[in-house]
Amino acid sequence: MTGATRAPRPAGRPRSQEADAAILAAALDLLIELGAQQLSIEQVARRAGVTRATVYRRFADKTALLVRALEWNAHAYNPGFTGWRDVEDMIADWAAYLVSPRHRRLLRRLWGSVDDYPELMATYRPLKGGQGAAAVDEILRRARDAGRLPQDADLDAVQEILRGAVFSVAQDSDDDAERITAYFMTILKQTGYRAVTRDRERN
Repeated sequence: MTGATRAPRPAGRPRSQEADAAILAAALDLLIELGAQQLSIEQVARRAGVTRATVYRRFADKTALLVRALEWNAHAYNPGFTGWRDVEDMIADWAAYLVSPRHRRLLRRLWGSVDDYPELMATYRPLKGGQGAAAVDEILRRARDAGRLPQDADLDAVQEILRGAVFSVAQDSDDDAERITAYFMTILKQTGYRAVTRDRERN
């Protein structure tokens, strides 16, 4: 041997960001294609080009993997999201999301999982569904305080009405964002909502 010395081996392998992204992308794609019940860790590993052990080192089970994939997808869609300005901003954001056939199909897969893989929504809804409901409630509360919703409006009921509207749009709608926005605003008017006019805001 020569006098050269080997560099010390690191204590553990660094997490591979490329592998993480590949696993999450594969899980999301397969969720959309197959649904939560039919998807397997083995399929995800094969699609991502990694071993099952690599997936299991990162995620305890399929539910944990799918929840993380959904969070990853939400962040990728709007990484700088810090909240909506008002109801119109919220509706415009929903319309921009729902105009994508992929996003609509993802929503349908999530709703379908309530029956065939209830663990997914049971885990995901308290994490993100609760946060989302709280954000919507805050926007509706501000609208009511500003007099754009009736003072006696039941905000939980308004949220349920909006959820029903989202469900309707997600059923293979081919509408563009403008039409989807108009549809949501029509639904909101039935709750007594008075829309903000941007021209008035600038004056």
